[in-house]
Amino acid sequence: MSNGGRERRYRAPIWDEPIVMEMGAPGRRGFVPPATDPELAAATGPREDLVPAAMRRAEPPALPELTEFEVQRHYLHLAQETLGMLGVNLFGTCTMKYNPRLGEHLTARPEIAAVHPLQDEDTMQGTLAAIHGLDLILRELSGMDQFVFQAGGGADAAYTNTCVTRAYYAARGELERRDEVITTIQAHPCNAATAAAAGFKVVTLTLEEDGYPSVEQLRAAVSERTAALMVTNPDDMGIYNPHIKEWVEIVHAAGGLCFYDHANFNGVMGKLRARELGFDACMYMLHKTFGAPKGGGGPAVGAYGCAAELVPFLPRPLVRREGGRFRLERDAPQSVGKVREFWGNVPQIVKAYGWARAMGGDGIEAASDLSVLANNYMEDRLLAIRGVTKSHPQIGARRLEMTRYSLGTLTEETGVTVLDVENRMVDYGVDAPWLSHEPWIVPEPFTPEPGELWSIEDIDYWIDTLARVCEEAYADPELVKTAPHEQVIHRLDAARIDDPDYWATTWRAYLRKHGPRDRVPAGASGA
Repeated sequence: MSNGGRERRYRAPIWDEPIVMEMGAPGRRGFVPPATDPELAAATGPREDLVPAAMRRAEPPALPELTEFEVQRHYLHLAQETLGMLGVNLFGTCTMKYNPRLGEHLTARPEIAAVHPLQDEDTMQGTLAAIHGLDLILRELSGMDQFVFQAGGGADAAYTNTCVTRAYYAARGELERRDEVITTIQAHPCNAATAAAAGFKVVTLTLEEDGYPSVEQLRAAVSERTAALMVTNPDDMGIYNPHIKEWVEIVHAAGGLCFYDHANFNGVMGKLRARELGFDACMYMLHKTFGAPKGGGGPAVGAYGCAAELVPFLPRPLVRREGGRFRLERDAPQSVGKVREFWGNVPQIVKAYGWARAMGGDGIEAASDLSVLANNYMEDRLLAIRGVTKSHPQIGARRLEMTRYSLGTLTEETGVTVLDVENRMVDYGVDAPWLSHEPWIVPEPFTPEPGELWSIEDIDYWIDTLARVCEEAYADPELVKTAPHEQVIHRLDAARIDDPDYWATTWRAYLRKHGPRDRVPAGASGA
């Protein structure tokens, strides 16, 4: 391995940690409140009388009873069992980067955490200023005229675009005729899915030998029925379509709108502006590109921006600045309404605003440079590993922020799949790599994305780990096929993954389906 030829001895803590509902014993407490002051008790009367009898529980709630130390140790063990971003995580197609702790501290302050969106505007001018500030930053990066932050993620922002598209054509009396949205097989699936959800027919372009659909294929798809083009560029293979400006001109000539899905903006931020390419709208994912945390379906924000002619149709409210004061513009007769409650996830907006202000224009452009440099460094090393190829190997041009690779050759020669390799890599302290969106147009895919976060030592260790696992696949396939071997849980049995009689999302449902289990003394689990 590159790190002095040694693999890291530390792999993972192995705790047989129960869930908290199974721990503790009756009577244990982390905090015992003091006795009521006699003067207070005399003034208020018996505490039992403070809650009406009809509102009191007939039985105590089913809560675990533990000491403070037991709770602390339990959650420390859970944190140690977590794989995400604690090893080396080069999670591609969904940019994962460091979320500064400063953002967490800022949004925990009462000026953010205790704000209610229905309170008087004069009492939350600072919050509105941050939202407006991020709006201006994204306008500068994109060239668009207005951003709204209601959408609860990337797919929700794509859906916002389809709603705005419908409203735009309805206002022009063209909606019945313009019923098709064009996308590509390598665009993020949310583009096709949201277009279909909004009632459009989806026309999907296929990839050709250059790694993207040809101009001729696009021309054949465009017609008077075209409502919009929804495209990701560069795509998840790292290939940038150099004809994108001509694509926009072709769609515009037919009367259609063009939407830029900036899921992969990290490699081109500071290098291009969607509006200058002719796009009418775009989106950024604050939880990917702009340093806000991401995970498990939220919290997330899809920042949706558009040109002036589409602003009347945007979800409301919008933050406006008049003089030295910020206000919420709520009234807009042509607005699509809301795609989410209130203004969206404000703490994430504040975190992204802080990240962008801290980076500045020069920092954002430098991060983009580092992302592209690291990706191409990885490509040179990864393609030297036996069994690894890349998508469209005939394309010699450098890729952008990520490259899609294939373990198809490894699978053909050893029977070891990319899922097996994923499971084995975690045995070396590397988080399971991301593979690909469906459908897999590249066999046995994986898509690492180093971004600007990871050091050269971390990147080398990740590559060395993959090389080691590929060597194991050729020497001892069963070792890899039966991995992981050094983790908290061995390979999960997926046979009952869709069985509603087995899975439970609440403790009450678990007890109903499986009955109680014996309590486990806190800390009894071992390494």
